[in-house]
Amino acid sequence: MELSNLAVYIILIISFLGFQVGLWGIFQKAGQRPWLSLIPIYNMWVWLSIIARPRWWMLLIFFPFISFFMIYMMIWKTIRLYGKRSYLPLIFGTFFFFIYLPYIGFSQKEVFILPENLPKFKKSKAREWGDAIIFAVAAAYIIRMFLFEFYKIPTSSMESSLMVGDYLAVGKMNYGARVPMTPIAFPFVHHTLPMTKFTKSYVEWVKLPYMKFPAINKIEHNNVVVFNYPDGDTVVLERQSESYYAIVREFETMLNPNANPDERNRMYYKYGDQMNRYNLKYAGDYYPGKGRAAVWSEYKVAARPVDKRENYVKRCIGLPGDELLIVNGQLYVNGKMASNPKNMQFSYFVRDQIGGGLSKKKRKELNINEEDMQQVDPYTYLYCLNKDQKQKIEKMGKEVILFNEEEEDYDVNIFPHDPRYKWNRDNFGPFVIPKKGETVQLNDSTIVLYDKIIRNYEHNKLEIKDKVIYINGKEASSYTFKMDYFFMMGDNRHNSADSRFWGVVPEDHIVGKTLFVWLSVDKFKNWGENKIRWNRMFKKIN
Repeated sequence: MELSNLAVYIILIISFLGFQVGLWGIFQKAGQRPWLSLIPIYNMWVWLSIIARPRWWMLLIFFPFISFFMIYMMIWKTIRLYGKRSYLPLIFGTFFFFIYLPYIGFSQKEVFILPENLPKFKKSKAREWGDAIIFAVAAAYIIRMFLFEFYKIPTSSMESSLMVGDYLAVGKMNYGARVPMTPIAFPFVHHTLPMTKFTKSYVEWVKLPYMKFPAINKIEHNNVVVFNYPDGDTVVLERQSESYYAIVREFETMLNPNANPDERNRMYYKYGDQMNRYNLKYAGDYYPGKGRAAVWSEYKVAARPVDKRENYVKRCIGLPGDELLIVNGQLYVNGKMASNPKNMQFSYFVRDQIGGGLSKKKRKELNINEEDMQQVDPYTYLYCLNKDQKQKIEKMGKEVILFNEEEEDYDVNIFPHDPRYKWNRDNFGPFVIPKKGETVQLNDSTIVLYDKIIRNYEHNKLEIKDKVIYINGKEASSYTFKMDYFFMMGDNRHNSADSRFWGVVPEDHIVGKTLFVWLSVDKFKNWGENKIRWNRMFKKIN
């Protein structure tokens, strides 16, 4: 069940009232004037004296996010002043403090014991280890959830700015730490339990709406941002590295005999005899949605909540309200040529008369990603290169030619996946990024730009009947956005699955700001070949 904002507010109010009632009873049993529990800040000072904890804890109590941990520490210390030694009351008091604190505060059965009168309790080794582990896990979980987290770069979509094997420190507070939307989950695991293929690491019977703490910074142009993959709301579990929607489009092309011949040839090239098997298995008249039905029949398909979708890292090149245009690979924002990242890469054909391409030794010297290399013919290779790499190869006497998609080359994989918008990686737009509070006009042509936003991200019922648009059962010719959206692109412009392919990133998908590289390991080198990139250690990300 997904809790509405009203339900969340009701729960918060009940929790606060229960906490406050509990403090009143605890203060009274401890010999303090109970009305002191109603005085903000000072009640924390008195509470610390009751549990005999140092007064400098006050500094941590009011430190953002750490305050959660400190309050729970005080709750646990309080519970132990009632003679509770086992983990059971501590666990119950952790999750249901708004019930347990009033109980121990007012129950005649529960007797308050002054800290100096508590009987000596000698912990066993197992108990000492248990307490230490619980403390460490709780502290690390809060830090990871609200302060910062570490991520590894698995793909080359941000080369050469971020390299495969870079380990990033990501700040959660910069853009506003997000409250977990699926709060009941296995700690320190993203979406799948360890040692399993498909088992979820979270439960979905309690979901919270999007809420976040105030931000320290706003997202600006060219910030490198970590976010949840928007196209990951639905996942083909056997092919998790691919977009579910792209797979559905492929199956639609394979099963539709009237589909674009070039696209069908591309499917034959990718799937070979498997495509013939699909056509035999799903023989019969084609109908819209046949590809989707086939995908659900062939694979295990699952939906994921926002905070359990894959984490992506890209550069924000478009803010809410910006108009974007890409012409021959050059980005324009609001009619002005945008500044390009220093290490931006494109794909280049590298040719020579000898053949064989660049040697492995030379590729390592130039930091060319091995996974970005493709042989075209014996004399031609395709490499993803930045400006410096390109110039060095040219000095070697090799011919270097930019791989560029022409304006008329429509790519069905490019957003919005509609032939009326004949866009590709190098020629895209113009497209205005949706902004909270702004209104767009809807018609048969423009709806394909916003249908996913209206339906999936802003949770409306969208229907189109006889070219008439209905939103939540009412005919609509316009729509006002409820959230801000961002346009993200990888610096490896010809080898990055980004907003050009799957559209904009909603504000509730934002995870944090990349701060620095704390470790960098070159997966293509052995340990005796400078495998650790020492020059990238603690490097700030620009």
